[in-house]
Amino acid sequence: MNLTDPRYKESALVQEMFETPRIIREFDFSQGKEAAEAIKGTGRLVLTGEGSSRIFPAKSFMLDVLCRGIPLAVFTDGARQVHQYNLRDSAVLAASNSGQTKEVISLFHHLIEQGHQKRFGLTANRETRLEAASNRCYTLNCGKENAVAATKSVVEQALFYRSLLGVYGATGALVKHQQQAADKAEEVLQSQLDAEIVKTIAAADVIYFAGRNDGVAEELTLKTNEITRKKSDFLEGTYAVHGIEEVMNPTEVVIVVDPFPSEVEKFHEVLVQGVGMSVVAIASEETRFPTIRIPKVEGYDSVLQLLAGWNVLVSVGVANGINLDKPQRARKVGNEFLG
Repeated sequence: MNLTDPRYKESALVQEMFETPRIIREFDFSQGKEAAEAIKGTGRLVLTGEGSSRIFPAKSFMLDVLCRGIPLAVFTDGARQVHQYNLRDSAVLAASNSGQTKEVISLFHHLIEQGHQKRFGLTANRETRLEAASNRCYTLNCGKENAVAATKSVVEQALFYRSLLGVYGATGALVKHQQQAADKAEEVLQSQLDAEIVKTIAAADVIYFAGRNDGVAEELTLKTNEITRKKSDFLEGTYAVHGIEEVMNPTEVVIVVDPFPSEVEKFHEVLVQGVGMSVVAIASEETRFPTIRIPKVEGYDSVLQLLAGWNVLVSVGVANGINLDKPQRARKVGNEFLG
């Protein structure tokens, strides 16, 4: 992103994105210890919320737990679906920036009626309905977001979830590399992208994201709608080469986040050669596709991938003359509790 260009620097969305390095640098990994101890005691955790408050924070956390072999069973679904689950033996942690999200508040009222005593909240505001309905509610330090698309808050939510692993002795790398990650985050956001890559994506009718089910590609799929006003879809894993190619066409593009080397050839064969469409990669290594290179920082790779995706989407939005801060229909609070 070019911060000397008024199309970038005067946008609230871009300004909030550029607050993310500070949030990383100043984050306190000890703040959630009380909740972490209670969660460890149950051995079961349900992470819920709606939209961006759940996708990247919850799914990147789940992947980290599984890769590390931490003895904690973690699940995530939207709050309305979680209403159906038997949560008697599980801790529940709900994220809502506004603290007013209808589905989340309804779930916590439901749990209160059942006498559930391990209800934890995470919000960007104080004295909210979520705080009132929680046994313990934590407040983000990122401050208010004026843009509709959530950005800096998503990263702080993800860091908070990761901080819960301190009781398992699993936050050492996060603390050790925290300052380096903040520096690299700023570098990724300021990176000037290849003009041809931006041109290709800006011209696409549909932008697909493919990659791991860790929340990165899925969150960028949502941000594509809010920031570029283009249609998008998340193609988890190898979904992109398992049937959807039948309805893809050369006017569309696939952005693959951190592709598995063993799958690159198949993507090239099916999508580039078969469909005739463009494929772009976001990765720390060069790939056979046009690649947006990002640095690696232990514990923070998914965060840097997300920020690189933001850079792509903002650059595309600016290239197409989009007002980044004023979508026509999207709202800051998707479904606010008013009762």
